[in-house]
Amino acid sequence: MVSFDAAFRQTLAELFAWRRDVRRFRPDPVDESLLRACLDLATLSPSVGNSQPWRFVRVSDPARRARVIASFERCNAQAAAGYEAERREAYVRLKLAGLRDAPIHLAVFCDEDTATGHGLGRATMPEMLRYSVVTAIQTFWLAARAQGLGVGWVSILEPDMVCETLAVPCAWHLVSYLCVGYPVEEHADPELVRHGWQARLGTGMPLIER
Repeated sequence: MVSFDAAFRQTLAELFAWRRDVRRFRPDPVDESLLRACLDLATLSPSVGNSQPWRFVRVSDPARRARVIASFERCNAQAAAGYEAERREAYVRLKLAGLRDAPIHLAVFCDEDTATGHGLGRATMPEMLRYSVVTAIQTFWLAARAQGLGVGWVSILEPDMVCETLAVPCAWHLVSYLCVGYPVEEHADPELVRHGWQARLGTGMPLIER
């Protein structure tokens, strides 16, 4: 049985605290073996029925990247228009993606037609497949952070357009679009806190009794 000591637990807590959504990347390339090591750790994530439905797609083609960036810009402008007055001004000042700078783009999909796992655990909750993909994303994120890499999750996109642009099977559902690379800066506090968008609610997890 593996035993984890207090020093390891403290380091793990620090890793969780330093897992930040990165939007500012250096252009330095990421070694292929380093990326692969992080992806290999992501495959250790739990999944419903051991279905392993995650599908990671690296987006390297400049034309495809340009279409994703254009989608972000359209969606970002629409989102800004949904706010009023000071909140809109605050939104516009935020940097919400590192799409132009990050050396690596990863689109992460859920294969909703996967036969792996034989449907175990998802007959009444089919969304568990997508939740399983989220666990793989978080595992990849922490693995990358431990290697000094930054990860940014871009959600201000048109999912159908991304699927079409990347020519993935129609049963693949976009869960996340990740920017990956070495961060320009390191901060212990989340960027949205630092720029006054939303304070953290605290570290104590509310536990509801029934």
